[in-house]
Amino acid sequence: MRAMPKVRLEELSARSLGVIEQASLEFAEGFCVLTGETGAGKTLLLGALELCLGGDGTQSRHGVNAETRASVVFSSGGQETVLSREASASGRLRASLNGLASNAEALRNAAESLIVIHGQHDSLALRSKQEILRLIDTYGSIDMTRFEEISRKVSELIKIRDSVGGDEAGRQRELDFLKFQLDEISHARITDSEELTTTLQELQNLTEARDGQAAVIEVVNLIDESENSVLDQFASAIARLPQSDSYSAVSKSLRQVLDVAREATRDLAAMADPDAFDPEKLDLLEARVSDLQSLVRKYGPDLGSVIHFGLNLESEVRSRESALQQLATVDSDLQALEAERAVEASKLLAKRTESAHLLTAAVAGQLERVALPHATVRFNVSGEAGSIAEVLFAPNPGQPEGPLQSLASGGELSRVLLAISLETSNSDQVAVFDEVDAGIGGQVAQQIGDCLSEVGERQQVLAVTHLASVAAKANQHFVIEKVVDEGRTITTVREVSGDSRVREIARMLAGEINDASLGLAQHLLQDR
Repeated sequence: MRAMPKVRLEELSARSLGVIEQASLEFAEGFCVLTGETGAGKTLLLGALELCLGGDGTQSRHGVNAETRASVVFSSGGQETVLSREASASGRLRASLNGLASNAEALRNAAESLIVIHGQHDSLALRSKQEILRLIDTYGSIDMTRFEEISRKVSELIKIRDSVGGDEAGRQRELDFLKFQLDEISHARITDSEELTTTLQELQNLTEARDGQAAVIEVVNLIDESENSVLDQFASAIARLPQSDSYSAVSKSLRQVLDVAREATRDLAAMADPDAFDPEKLDLLEARVSDLQSLVRKYGPDLGSVIHFGLNLESEVRSRESALQQLATVDSDLQALEAERAVEASKLLAKRTESAHLLTAAVAGQLERVALPHATVRFNVSGEAGSIAEVLFAPNPGQPEGPLQSLASGGELSRVLLAISLETSNSDQVAVFDEVDAGIGGQVAQQIGDCLSEVGERQQVLAVTHLASVAAKANQHFVIEKVVDEGRTITTVREVSGDSRVREIARMLAGEINDASLGLAQHLLQDR
């Protein structure tokens, strides 16, 4: 009984793409094929798929016009994912994901886990070394959980260590300097952001009072209380006036003025109150203003900035103190974890090496089935925990092996990927094989068809083929045809079954439909 694929390509549609006027394919489970004469539009249809998966459409770019639109629908776990590309009037391709405007990168990310395309000259599966590792890990049931957990803890400890930077003495010096700055601001006990302004105003008022008192005392001394004061000189001048009656009135008036001046001076002296201002308070205010202005110069353009800087310092000091407390054990913990990580890495390398060896042997058993009886394929892992993976290939005995994608021809690459799929088929992905049967025929073609059908029992498979022996093995068959209608060449796509499928297989066998080709086609279809 065939296992149900977890991911399915439900539908592929394309409109106004080269000779494809309108095409819509609804796919069934299992193994599906697309056939048609050379030039009918199979490449364009795969190009439409490539566009929807976020590709640049190299297979179909020449066919894009202002009305081009392509979309695919995947289903997985009861959920649908719709990927679309649509051309603007300028020819620029717009992307949408589940009906919402998106970009090509988002389509590629969404499609990565849904579908794998094995082309004659490239394979999305082998572009990523992580995908090769996934194959090896899955085949060997390798659990990365413990290694990943240790690696995460190592990263966290390194992050803690690096967050404060420098050596232990340097970190302590930095913390001491931060504490010095914090203490300087904290000890100032700033009341609010306006304290400097209000203190300056109070200092100005008290300074004015002090300066006023000094001026009063100076004036009193100058007028009356100092030696040779103004009033003493005035009195001496009056005393020099003649004592005759003719000057008596003037002398009397001047003496009256002198008396009034002395009285006024005594009143002024009484205003010189030494308790009118507090010199100690004045000193305190001057010191406070000096301290606050010093903080402003060091830590901010105004007192509000100083307060904010102090709050940040407090948080930074707490953070660094906490980090330093953790650092007391970080080095020893890190050393222990790295040692454990090295042990786990060694175990993983051994497990991946063993899994790669077993997978190599398993795939080797499939190579004859895919018409590569003399080739060798080897999975190789290296690096820490076996994190570097590659697939090495040699087409014939005695030839040096090298990277699969560099040494394999188009047909060889497709068939190697089919051999790998026979051992590692993934129900979580749809597999597409583009002309995997290139350059083969006869009994080998039937073997390729059997292999594709076998993979289709575990995951949905879509293949483009020119061979009837391969097409006859499929569960579902689409024919791509090119027709001329009123002087216009257009491509149509139709699903064939029953007699129409027999006729298509017959055409593929003989190039024409006759009794012999029909009979052979029926035999192929009954034999699947």
